[in-house]
Formats: sequence, structure tokens, C-alpha cells
Amino acid sequence: MSTFAIGDRDFLLDGQPHRIISGAMHYFRIHPGDWADRIRKARLMGLNTIETYVAWNAHEPVQGRWSESDGLDLGHFLDLVAAEGLHAIVRPGPYICAEWHNGGLPTWLTATPGIRLRQTDAAYQAALETYLRRVYSIIAPRQIDRGGNVVLVQIENEYGAYGSDKDYLTELVRITRDADITVPLTTVDQPEPDMLEAGSLPGIHLTGSFGSRARERLATLREHQPTGPLMCSEFWDGWFDWWGGPHHTTDAATAAAELDDLLAAGASVNIYMFHGGTNFGTTNGANDKGRYLPIVTSYDYDAPLDEAGDPTDKYHAFRDVIAKYADVPAEVPDAPAPRPEMSVALTEVSRPGPTEAGGFEGLLTFEDAEHTGTLMRVEVALPGGFSGGVLSVVEVRDQAWVSVDGVRVGSLSRTRHEHTLRLPAGTDLSILVEEQGRVNYDDRLGEVKGLIGPVTVDGRELSGWRTTPVLLGDAVDAPELLVAEGSFELDAPSDLFLDTASWGKGYVFVGGFLLGRYWSNGPQRTLYVPAPATRAGSNTIRVVEIEQPTPAAARFVAAPSLGPLHE
Repeated sequence: MSTFAIGDRDFLLDGQPHRIISGAMHYFRIHPGDWADRIRKARLMGLNTIETYVAWNAHEPVQGRWSESDGLDLGHFLDLVAAEGLHAIVRPGPYICAEWHNGGLPTWLTATPGIRLRQTDAAYQAALETYLRRVYSIIAPRQIDRGGNVVLVQIENEYGAYGSDKDYLTELVRITRDADITVPLTTVDQPEPDMLEAGSLPGIHLTGSFGSRARERLATLREHQPTGPLMCSEFWDGWFDWWGGPHHTTDAATAAAELDDLLAAGASVNIYMFHGGTNFGTTNGANDKGRYLPIVTSYDYDAPLDEAGDPTDKYHAFRDVIAKYADVPAEVPDAPAPRPEMSVALTEVSRPGPTEAGGFEGLLTFEDAEHTGTLMRVEVALPGGFSGGVLSVVEVRDQAWVSVDGVRVGSLSRTRHEHTLRLPAGTDLSILVEEQGRVNYDDRLGEVKGLIGPVTVDGRELSGWRTTPVLLGDAVDAPELLVAEGSFELDAPSDLFLDTASWGKGYVFVGGFLLGRYWSNGPQRTLYVPAPATRAGSNTIRVVEIEQPTPAAARFVAAPSLGPLHE
């Protein structure tokens, strides 16, 4: 067994000075069949450590139903990291931000009436203690002083940008130590004096998050951390994308020069991200700084290892920099094999419509219905003799498609700040509402989703609503949705890139695995299909389309298209 400690100026591994050269990859954003490959490529770039968040809402989407299956086996992930000879840093939150749905907090938690998040609050702290103890039961036996590889555990996440409740942070430390976590604990904040002060505790090691001007940021960090090693635990080497925006990239040489400056200053580093992965399913978060902007399915992040696990120019540039300060393996990853290209015929399938017995009486929010999916259908009878009028909603969260007597008449978008729509004459009003991603930071964490009322026509509130949660499984139960299916053959499991550029808005399954969302808003124009989600022989594809007629074919292309570049 080894020891890991914080010395006067350095991290100490078995009593000797040690520099952490780490990279972030989130196990929950990578198909588990690809974990070992990505970890190996991290070692070949010269990293000695892997860092990951833990996403509470992925493990416990429904209260009391904890899961470590379907790509959520954190223990196995850490064991694979150890098998590659690498250390691990774990950041369990409970809040993680990460452009992840609700910042990692479960919706059942944030929907608790009167709950106060990320501060001293009995309901919040009781729930998070149960969560943390579950996570720590996985981490504790894998700590380096027990023969494992976990060397650091982080308390909260960039807390100084949110609050300054020292009692709350102290309670997190108490829970952590009481759960037998003995390795050094850290906090992280942007190197701004007020944030470093608000987000730190005596005796807990401060680290910084930044992507440039290393010496200036390290100097600020040193003012608040007089002794011990300096560490940038989020070295931002790229950025994330949102629907309707550009694809963000950073120049490889420029990013490598910034990394060189950081390492030349003697600091330790965690590269955020080494490999970004994918917001598979419906796990993307959202931004809202006055305009709601949901995050795209790809979390490529312009990282050294791209979304499909292929080394980029940035990978090789970073590897060259790291080789100046540490031993780097002579081996480099093999060039990726060409991805299959093909066109697959799709056939529209008939589906059962909503049943009279389904759903709930009243105009419910997603929280009211305890619905963890992303689609919900609400319907109501229009006033007798309705000859047309103006529908008004206080706020749509986040997108709504409006139909009268089964004919779509328009849509309302939160992003476009739309609240009203003129309706034609008719008898029945139905609205399909999509939750496009929950805001992952600040005071909009846990906000209610759905139609925020009252909902009126010509100023008169409508009553007699019925609300039906819509599932994306085998029996899609909303007439507003169109479903098409097809099959294709592969000689062996293979990564694929599905071209969605000509499609409208919707979701795609391959072999029952929900890849995520597509949208003609861009910038993302392809969806990544991980090889372990496919198989040799026959494979199936299923498209759930909201805005356009179902496509006649699905086209797999040779390379990803994540949109116009923005550097």
C-alpha cells in the first residue's frame, strides 16, 4: 500500500514529491464498453491520473432506486483506471455543474417543496448524506492507503461562485471523513479572491479552475493557499456547444502553450476535458443567462481525445508538452479504422395513441406528474363555439407544439421568449411539451418544467385539462410524434456517425440504446454511435421525429460533423 499526502510545496507519494498530471473523463458520458480504451489512451498521452465527477441523478433518478448498472458502475471504472497503472480523483459533488442535466441533482430532490439547495437545509442535507455515503462506500476501499488508486476527493464544486455557507461545507467534510475517506480533500474555484474565500475551508486544499494566464491565476491561488502544491484542477482546453450556436474549438498550439506555462510553473493539473464523451439519452444540461440555451448531445469539448475516442492534433501537442516534464510512453494510439458508410431505408410505423385511462386530471408540471422523461402531452376542450383566439402561456419550459383538432398550428419556444400563439376555430386543444435540458447552475437549478400558467385564451383561463407523460420506449403514445424504423448489417461492432442534417427535431435509438437528441438548429449535424451499442449481424435504428415527416432513410457517414467552427 502507498501513501498520498499534501506537503509544504508538493503532493507527496510515499513521501516523495509528486506532480499530478490528470485528465477528466466522465464514466457516465462514455459507453462502458469503451472505458478501457479511453483510459489506455490517457496513459499513452502521458497522464498519470484520471478524474471523474459522480452524477447523482444518473444513479438515483427516482428516490430510493439506486443503480450501478447500465454504464454506472463507478467501482469498475476506478478498477480499470487502476489496471492501467493510473491514479484517480473523484468529485462526487453532490452538485457537479458539468453542463449535465440539473447539475447532477435529481429532480425528485429539487422538487421537494421549500428545499434550499447547496446550503444548510435539513431536507437537502439528509438526502445528500445518504447519497454521499453510497458513493463513499465505493471509493473508500479503493483509496491509495488501502491498496487502491484514489488519491484525492473533492468537496462540492466551484462553491464560491454560488454561496458562502461555511457550515454547509463543514458538514460535507464531516460526512466525508465519517464515511472513512482518508485521502486529502480539495475544493475548486475560479481564481477570483471572493470566490476562493467563499468556497474554501481551513484545512481543505484549494485548487483553481482556468484555461489561460496560468502564472497570474496561480499567483492569486497562492495568496489564498500559502502552502502546499498549486493545482489547476480544471484546465479548460475547449468548450461546450448549445443548440443554435457555433461549434467551439480552441487552437491546439495555443492550448498546448497554456499547458506548458502551467507545468513550467511547477503546478499540478487536471485537463478538463481529456475526453468529453456524449450526453447520451436526455442527460444534457442548459445555460440561461437571460436566454435559455440547451446543451447539444455531443460533449466533444474539442478535447485531446474526441467524442469517438480518436486522438486529435491537441492530443499530440499536449503529449509533446507533457514529455518535457514527465516520462511519456513511446507507444502512441493506432489510427482509427474507417467507419462504415451506408444508407438504411426507414419505414414509418403505426403506434397506439393515448388511451382514455392514461394520464392525470389537471394541468400538471413534470414535477407534479413525477415524470423523469422529456415529453408530456396536455389537452383540453376549447370553449363551446370557439371561433379562434390567442393562446397565452406565462412561460413555456421549454418547447411546445400546439395542435387544434389534431392539426398542428404552431409552436412556442422558451429560447425565443414566445408566450402567445393565435389559434384557429376548433373544439380540442392539445400541446406537446418538451423539457429540452435542465439548467445546470445558479438559482435556476431545479426549476419547474412544463407549461407555467395560467394558460389562457383571449384572457380566459382554460380548465378541464388532462396531462399525459410521454415515454420514448417501444410504445410512443403521442399522436404528435412520428416514428420510423429500419435495420442494417455490420460485419463487426463499429463506431458510426449518423447524419441528421436534413431531419427536424427528435431522438434516435440504435439497438435499443438511446443516442440522444438531434435538431436542425445545429450546430451538431451527426450523432455518435459507440461500437459497443452495435453488433455483428443485424442492427436496428429507430427515429422519433417531432417537427418533420419521418425520413425515408438514415445515412451513416465517415466522419462527425459538429458544426461551423468558433475559435
